[in-house]
Amino acid sequence: MASVQPTFQAQQADQLLTAEDVAERLKVSKDWVWDHSSRRLPNLPVIRMSGGVLRYRASQIEEFLHERERASDLRRKRR
Repeated sequence: MASVQPTFQAQQADQLLTAEDVAERLKVSKDWVWDHSSRRLPNLPVIRMSGGVLRYRASQIEEFLHERERASDLRRKRR
């Protein structure tokens, strides 16, 4: 039974999210998500699908958060 749990968690972590889902997770607007999916830094990891549809892997959004946190910590330590 223990081997089933990590597989399920991995599947949940890699589920595809919409821009609305990401905006809710990051507590930002959908416009912010769209801007940072294409032209503004920091760039969000995005999957571009046909018809202009954007999707995001939950695991990559979590990694994005960790990277931003590490960058913030480094800037703080330099001061």
